[in-house]
Amino acid sequence: MLASARSLCRPPRTLDAALRRGLLTSRCFSSAPKISYPRWINNRADPQPRRPGSRGVVAVKAKRLPDAPVVQEIDHVADAEPRVVLLAEDDAASPPAAPPSSSDAASAPPSSNNDDDGPSDDRPPDNVEAAEESSPDSQTSAISKPAIPDYYPQVLALPIARRPLFPGFYKAVVVRNPNVVAAIEDMLRRGQAYIGAFLLKDADSDSDVLTDIDSVHRVGVFAQITSVFPVQPDNKEGEKDSKALTVVLFPHRRIRITSLLGAEGQAKVEDAATEVDISRESPPPHGIPPHLQTSFLLDHNVSVANVENLVQNPYDKKAQYVHAVTSELISVFKEIAQINPLFRDQIANFTSFQQSTTIFEEPDKLADFAAAVSAGEVGDLQDVLESMDVEDRLRKSLLVLKKELINAQLQQKIARDVESKIQKRQREYYLMEQLKGIKKELGIETDGKDKLLEKFRERAAQLKMPEAVRKVFDEELSKLSQLEPAAAEANVTRNYLDWLTQIPWGVHSPENYSITHAQKVLDEDHYGLRDVKDRILEFLAVGKLRGTVEGKIICFVGPPGVGKTSIGKSIARALNRQFFRFSVGGLTDVAEIKGHRRTYVGALPSKIIQALKRVGTENPLVLIDEVDKIGRGHNGDPSSALLEMLDPEQNTAFLDHYMDVPVDLSRVLFVCTANVLDTIPAPLLDRMEVMEVSGYVTEEKLQIADKYLEPQAKESSGLAKADVKLEEDAVDTLIKYYCRESGVRNLKKHIEKIYRKAALKIVQDLGEDVLPEQKIETTATVEADIPAPQNPTTATADGPEATDKTTTEAVGSVGVTTEERKPLEVPESVHIRITSGNLKDYVGPPIYHKDRLYVKPPPPGVSSGLGYLGNGSGAVMPIEATTMPGKGGLQLTGKLGEVIRESAQIALSWVKGHAYELGITKDPSEQFLADRDIHLHMPEGAIGKDGPSAGTAITSALVSLFTKTRIHPDIAMTGEISLVGQVLPVGGLKEKILAAHRAGIKKILAPAANQADIEENVPESVKHGIEFVYVDNVHQVLHEVFKGEPITERWKETLPLEEDEHDAEAK
Repeated sequence: MLASARSLCRPPRTLDAALRRGLLTSRCFSSAPKISYPRWINNRADPQPRRPGSRGVVAVKAKRLPDAPVVQEIDHVADAEPRVVLLAEDDAASPPAAPPSSSDAASAPPSSNNDDDGPSDDRPPDNVEAAEESSPDSQTSAISKPAIPDYYPQVLALPIARRPLFPGFYKAVVVRNPNVVAAIEDMLRRGQAYIGAFLLKDADSDSDVLTDIDSVHRVGVFAQITSVFPVQPDNKEGEKDSKALTVVLFPHRRIRITSLLGAEGQAKVEDAATEVDISRESPPPHGIPPHLQTSFLLDHNVSVANVENLVQNPYDKKAQYVHAVTSELISVFKEIAQINPLFRDQIANFTSFQQSTTIFEEPDKLADFAAAVSAGEVGDLQDVLESMDVEDRLRKSLLVLKKELINAQLQQKIARDVESKIQKRQREYYLMEQLKGIKKELGIETDGKDKLLEKFRERAAQLKMPEAVRKVFDEELSKLSQLEPAAAEANVTRNYLDWLTQIPWGVHSPENYSITHAQKVLDEDHYGLRDVKDRILEFLAVGKLRGTVEGKIICFVGPPGVGKTSIGKSIARALNRQFFRFSVGGLTDVAEIKGHRRTYVGALPSKIIQALKRVGTENPLVLIDEVDKIGRGHNGDPSSALLEMLDPEQNTAFLDHYMDVPVDLSRVLFVCTANVLDTIPAPLLDRMEVMEVSGYVTEEKLQIADKYLEPQAKESSGLAKADVKLEEDAVDTLIKYYCRESGVRNLKKHIEKIYRKAALKIVQDLGEDVLPEQKIETTATVEADIPAPQNPTTATADGPEATDKTTTEAVGSVGVTTEERKPLEVPESVHIRITSGNLKDYVGPPIYHKDRLYVKPPPPGVSSGLGYLGNGSGAVMPIEATTMPGKGGLQLTGKLGEVIRESAQIALSWVKGHAYELGITKDPSEQFLADRDIHLHMPEGAIGKDGPSAGTAITSALVSLFTKTRIHPDIAMTGEISLVGQVLPVGGLKEKILAAHRAGIKKILAPAANQADIEENVPESVKHGIEFVYVDNVHQVLHEVFKGEPITERWKETLPLEEDEHDAEAK
C-alpha cells in the first residue's frame, strides 16, 4: 500500500519515535515515577529496569484487536468534519501502537498471559528502539501480547464533540484544559492510560470537563490513550501552548456512564434509570477496592465517572436478515468505493484485513466500520453506537451508509456536469484554434481579427470622412488590432467602428426640385389642402433656386387624421429623398436624442444617427412625430436636446454622446408634426416654420373617400374585382352622422368595416361549394406548444380518455409549407350596393342623432354658440341660463373649462354694469341680482368644453334672460368679449362654420377680425346659404340678435351703434 499513508496517518509506535519525529519532547515525561499497576487487572507486575542513558521516555504500544482494521480519525482543532484515513497495508500486517507491554518502562499494565512468575527488574531491556525497528522476527519476539482490562468501573470522563467514537477505530482529540492535561500525564506515568469518551449533546459546546451528566449521551466507549503530542503553536506571537495536547485514542468497547464523581469520590449526579451500586459489582481480584487505583484522579479537577460495560445481545450469524443486510452493506461499500477515492483505500484495507476470516462472521464490526467511515448526522451515528442489537445496528448503519452513497452520487454528478462544461469549452476552443490554423495554412481564410480590420478599412475607403473623423477612426482601428478578441474592450471598440463606418459620410441621394413633379405627387397623395400644397411648392421653389433646402424646419399643426404624416412622406417622394420617421411622444430620456455614453452596457447612438445608418444617405427627410407630446423625466429634458439637432446654426456639428465626433446634419430636412402649439417649448417653436393643416369639409371628405379610401378598403378586403359599391349617399350619411371629425381616419375605419362586412356576407351566402378551401401539401410538421393534460390517460383505447388523447395529438402537430396562398375570385354574379338605407346593417345605429338641440324658438335665456371640440370637429352648442332666488351667485355646469368660466364671469359683469342701458333696471343706482342666483349650463355635460369663443353667446343668453326676449334658433355666434364689450377674434372657424352649415344655421355672428380668414379659407360650398355678420363690440351683437324686438328701440338711445353715433355727431 501507499508509504505516504503510513508516514502521515500512522501514530508513532513508541514515544521515542515520536521524539524523533518532533511530535513530543522529552520534557513531557522526564520525571515519570515508578508505575503503580491496578491490581484488579493483572496478576503480577513485571516492569523492566530503565536503560542507562535513555532519554527519559518510554514506548507506548497500542494494541491491535484481532480481525479489526487500524483506522485513525483526526479530529482537528477547528470545527471541521473529522476525516477517517486508513493506514498502509504493511501497517495492517504489523501491530499498531498498543497499550504498553511488560517490556516498557512506562507501559500499561502487563499482560495476564505472562507465564514468567519470577522477579523482574525495573529497567527496560537495552536498545528498545533497535529491537523495535529490526527484522520482523526480532520485532515480534520483543513484544508480548498485551491484555485489555475487562473490568474498569471508574474512568476519566472525556467529552467528545461533533461525532462519537466506535470500537476498533482510532481518533485524535485535542485537550486544552490544564487540569485534564495534567491528569492524562499522571495517568500515563502510572500506566493507567484508559478513559471514557462520551459524545456531547450540544454540537456547539467544546469542553474537556464534564459537569453535568445530562450534557452527554450516556453510551460511550472505553478508550485507551496510545499517543500524545503537543499542539503546534496557533497564536499570533508563535508562542508554544504547553497546556494543550493531541491525544490519540483507541476505543475498545461500549460502556454506559452511571454516575459522575466529585473530588471526594462520592457520586454527584446519579442516573435514576441506570443507577449501579458499585459495591454489588463483582469484586476485583484479591478483593482490592476499585477506587484505590483511580483515586489519584480526584486530586485533579476533572470529571471522573462510574461506568458499566454494555454487552451485545446474542444473535445468529447465519440468520437470513443479518446475512442480507451484511451483503447490502458490502454492495453499498463497493458503490461508494467506485465514486469516492477516499473510501477506496479504507475499504480495501478493511477487506484485506478480513482475509483470515469472512466478513459475515463479524457483522457487528462491519456495522461499526460503516458508521466510523461515514460523515453522517451525529444523531444517526450515536444511534448506531447505542444499538446493542446487531440486526438493529446493521439496519441503522446501512441507512447512514446509504445517505453517504447518495451524497457521493450527487457530488459526482455535480463534478461531472462542471467538468463536462469545462471540457466542452476547452474542446471547442482547441478545435477552433486548429481550424483557424488549418485555414490560414491553406489560404482559405485569414485570421478573424485581420479580416475584421480589413472590412473596416474597406468601408472607410468608400466614405468621405472628415479629417477629424478619419483621425478617430485610425486610432480606434489601431487599438482594436492590439486587443485580444476575447477582451471586453475589443467588443466595445468593434461596435464603435461598426457604427462609425456605417454613417453615410459624404453619401447623398440626388434631389429633385421639379415643381411639376412635386405638384403631381402631392395631388396623387392628397385631396384639397390647397394652402398647404402651395406653401410646400414655395418651399421647393426656393430650394430649386438655392440648390438646397438647408436651414428649414417645417412643422405641420392640425387635428388628428388630416394627413400630417402622409404629407411628410409625399414631400420625401417629391424630393427623391429617403424617409425616416420616429415619434417623440412621451419621450423622457435625453439619451434618445443625444445618445448613450460608450461606457454603458448596451449603449446606442441617438435616433438621428440610427436614421442615417438606416437610410444610407446624409440628406434624408426625417419626420419627428408628436413633437407637442414630448415628455420630461429625471434623465433630462429631451425638448432642450432637440434644439441642438434642429437648430440650423448648431446641427452642422451635432455631437452625439456615443459617436463623440461631430456629425453634419445640415443636409437633413426635418419635418415635425403636432396637434397643438401650446405645449411646444417656445425656443423649439421659434426654430420651426409652422404650417397649419385644417380639417376637411364634407365635400372634401366625399372626394377623399371616393378616390383614396374606398379603393384601399376594397383591396385590403379582397374585393378589388368584386361588384361591391358604396353609394355616395351612404358616404354622406357616414360623414354627417358617424364621422364628424376634422380628419378622415375615423371615416377610413368605417369604410373598411363596411367592406369587411360585405366580404363576410359574400362568403356566408356562397358557401364552401363556390369558394372551396384550398388544399396545400405540407412538407413538414411542427409540434405546437400545447400543455400536456394534467391527468394522464390510463383507460383503454375505447374510452373517452383515449379520444381526448388522440385529439390532443392531432392538434399538437401543425403542417407547414412554403407555398403562397392564392386569392379567390368572387363570381361576377355577386352584386352588393351599400346605400343610406341599409348602412345601419353594416355600421350600426348613428352616433350623432341631430345637429342642434333647439329647432323651434327656445325660451328666453337660450342662445346658440359655435364651439371647437377636442377631436378637431366643430359643433353648435346651446347655452342655457336661468335665475332663482339667492344671494347673487353664479353657478356653471356642463364640464366647463377655466377659460370658458372666465368668459361667463366677464359676460355677467358686463350685463350688471349695463343693466340700466339694457332696460333691466329702471334706475342706474338700482341694485341688480342682489337676491337672485344665476345658473348657466351648456348641454351634453359629458363633453368637455373650454375656450374663449363663447363670450358673445353667453352675453346674449344673459340679456335674453333678464329682458325676457327670445333669440331666433337660426342665429349662431362665436367670439371672445372683453370687459368693456369688445369682440375679439377666435380660431377654428372652418370647423365651426361647417357645423353650422350641417345644422342649418342661417346667420352667423363672427368677429370682424376673422372676416379675411373666413373669406379666404372657408370653401364657398360651406358658406352657401349662411349670412355672415361681422361685429366689433357687444352693442352690434345685441342689435343683430334681437333685431325687430321692441327692446331694441330703447337700445338705439341707450346702446347706440357706431353709425348712429356718427350721425348724431354730424347733426
